[in-house]
Amino acid sequence: MLAAHMDLENPEHISAVETYWNAPVMPKGQGLKAVDLFNAIESGKVKFVWIMGTNPVVSMPNRGQVERALSKCDMVVVSDIVESNDTLSYAHIALPASGWSEKDGTVTNSERRISRQRGILPPPGSAKHDWQILCEVAGKMGFGEAFNFTHPSQIFCEYAGLTGYQNNGKRQLDLSPLQALSEAQYNGLSPLQWPFHTVPKANNTASSNSQPSLTIKRPFEDKQFSTPNGKARLIPVTYKAPLQVTSDAYPFVVNSGRARD
Repeated sequence: MLAAHMDLENPEHISAVETYWNAPVMPKGQGLKAVDLFNAIESGKVKFVWIMGTNPVVSMPNRGQVERALSKCDMVVVSDIVESNDTLSYAHIALPASGWSEKDGTVTNSERRISRQRGILPPPGSAKHDWQILCEVAGKMGFGEAFNFTHPSQIFCEYAGLTGYQNNGKRQLDLSPLQALSEAQYNGLSPLQWPFHTVPKANNTASSNSQPSLTIKRPFEDKQFSTPNGKARLIPVTYKAPLQVTSDAYPFVVNSGRARD
């Protein structure tokens, strides 16, 4: 996908991201999904991989194939919060990242609720947040002007602006009422659920240190859905019983995530 839940197959979405970020070189199709990616690494089509926030030697299906791929890759970079694990064994470069209790930013849960997250502890040693690492690498690659962030609030506001850019109510995700938050407003952000709308200025008496007054909108209550014709797509399915069934002799079925793909 493109940023802000936009689609790589939609020319309007590609144009919006390209224009908003002044990024003339845009992808023309989907990248490689995880399993396909490691196949491409093993075959030599992908020569550089940067692994962040995951341990694929453990979590991916077909561990042996993943290990063969990483052992053949010209450059493996791994960002992690531990000194050693199964994937770090194959890293040419290991970058110390911040852990959950050290992170500073926002998280959004499955009901679309954005919550401000503050670190309990500072990152230890030379560890840095992912966004800081990415900004430093981007700077070394000559893109420092586009990645000159010094606080997560700046990244949040830029992203919020993208969600509303050329939106005109066509996309459910629109955080643009928050794109002008000050650092103080961001730091004091209360949990809120999108989609939402800004309360008209006459009723909005928020101070510079408080978040804007917003009204929450329940998605699809107007019976308009995120499809070209606005109608819901209901897909009937036929139930199929599991091939493996339990019995008195075998009361449990054990399933492995490795069989996913």
